Amino acid sequence: MAKPPNYSSPYRDLGSSQFGKDAKRSAAKAKKKQFNLSAIAQLMAANPLVPKTLIALSASNLHLHPDETNRTVTNSHHDPSNVAIIGGGGSGHEPAWSCYFGDGMLSSAACGDIFASPSTKQVLVAIRSAPSSQGYILLITNYSGDHLHFGLAADRAKAEGLSENVIVLSATDDVSIGRSRSSCLGRRGLAAMKILGTGSSRGFSIDQCLKLGRAVNDQTVTIGSSFDHCHVPGRRDQAILDDICVLGASIHNHAGWQRISPFPSVGDLIRRALRLLCDPADTERAFATFTPGAQVTLLINNYGGLCLSHLELGELADETLGQLSQGWSITPVRSLIGTFETSLNASGFSISLYNITVAARNSESGANLVLELLDSHTTAVSWPDTIRPKGTPLSSLEAKKAPLARVLRLDKDLFIDLELMEMMLRSACARVIAAEPKLTEWDLVMGDEDYGEAVKGLAELVLTSPDSGSTKSGSVVGALRALIQAAEDVGGTLGTIFGILLSALFASLKAAIATQAKRGSGRGKSPLFSSTLSSAVECLKLHTSVREGDRTVMDVLLPFANSFSQKEAFTIALKVTKEKAEGMRYAKPMMGRATYVGDGTAQELPDPGAWPLYEILQG
Repeated sequence: MAKPPNYSSPYRDLGSSQFGKDAKRSAAKAKKKQFNLSAIAQLMAANPLVPKTLIALSASNLHLHPDETNRTVTNSHHDPSNVAIIGGGGSGHEPAWSCYFGDGMLSSAACGDIFASPSTKQVLVAIRSAPSSQGYILLITNYSGDHLHFGLAADRAKAEGLSENVIVLSATDDVSIGRSRSSCLGRRGLAAMKILGTGSSRGFSIDQCLKLGRAVNDQTVTIGSSFDHCHVPGRRDQAILDDICVLGASIHNHAGWQRISPFPSVGDLIRRALRLLCDPADTERAFATFTPGAQVTLLINNYGGLCLSHLELGELADETLGQLSQGWSITPVRSLIGTFETSLNASGFSISLYNITVAARNSESGANLVLELLDSHTTAVSWPDTIRPKGTPLSSLEAKKAPLARVLRLDKDLFIDLELMEMMLRSACARVIAAEPKLTEWDLVMGDEDYGEAVKGLAELVLTSPDSGSTKSGSVVGALRALIQAAEDVGGTLGTIFGILLSALFASLKAAIATQAKRGSGRGKSPLFSSTLSSAVECLKLHTSVREGDRTVMDVLLPFANSFSQKEAFTIALKVTKEKAEGMRYAKPMMGRATYVGDGTAQELPDPGAWPLYEILQG
């Protein structure tokens, strides 16, 4: 398959401000909040992190048995008739290895000091704690210290007569160092761990487990990227210079394969990473070949840094999936996204691809079996349980719900001038959208900076109603129905308040129209609207204890509804609304986030939650 040198991702590229400078700024702020480094060094000398972490882990997961003296953890439900899968390595990569014990994964593991291999003695203790009549597979990362200690422990275990079958299996999936220079660097291999563990729990022989593990490892490729080095407790800090991103970064603060400056966009970074993983023309790194139609598993791993949130990792994964599909004709059959193997608090991520089809063929197993092993349930603490429930998928069932238009259909309706309706909707939305910058600025002082974007999003959704023609009839009922649908898509308190108010207004209007139709006459539209709004507000008050005077949107809504109900004149009610919205500059918040966040009253700012309603009514 030819590589796509000019592939342009249709997915949104996040610029350097979000994944570059902001990422480094977030990491720097986090480090400032940590203990003084000299204090940490003293703390580490008197209070070892690793054994205490193992004790805490076992306290919250009763199926694990810790040996804090030797820093090992064992699955207390290990079956001695099965092959024992023993893991281990340096600490600081949690949840690996200490959080991967349980049925269907590891039997036991030895945890070394931070970024240091466990000793031969620790490995032997881990082996002895998980007796097996079948034998042992010691699954390690491909570092020299692990090779030496686990290899010596395997020889010692055989000499002690624990088993004739004690084999070391290394994970060698890292592609940052090519064939001509690769020697002792490698990492992850987490899917192999899961597949091996499940195979063992199902009674596979040691030969079957080894064949399967080696085949999966051979068809696994991984590349990492880092935005900054991690902080190792007790050691002096290191840092990657600003506006530099490392590609081919290790999980031990090593220099990495390539430094990219200026900081690339997410799209460009993923493009570079996938080329190293997937390009068959790269003779140095084409360890696995991904032909069209092959079943491939994707694993995206967060290195552990505070600056890469779950949301950002999700968008990064979405970008990867998009480029795999459009640039390399790869559509993963499974995608595992989360924190699997970290580098303490390093800012970065890694991408792994597993060619299930080739691994299954090389291990003389079916691809469906390999996927089944990967999907199977495990009691390991930190492995995502991707087991598929039996039954018909929801997507294949016919929808049972009636269309919303039919559910909300009325025998009677109320109509106003079409041009007037569209003008009111567009004008109200335009005012709210134009107000977004100042709403965000106000909310930054007294809230959490989300109101401006929330109301702007609501306005943009409402604008789709006239654009799609759903209000072309001039039907008030139709317009309310469209507004209800728009409000349903808006989260947060604001979306809920508008949703309840509009739904109650709809129900009240329905009842009022039916009553007016029975009487055969009416007093006009203003009295009808004022009475129905009053009823809707009373319904809203049943759902919240917030009232006028609490410095919220109710300080504008309630006076408007009361004035409109009493005077039956929109312009008079609007004047009251403006006075109330302006007057909130001096009011003290009594409800909501503003009571404990920010100090808007000191700066005499309007309430960002109440002001949008005034803008809507003014429009």
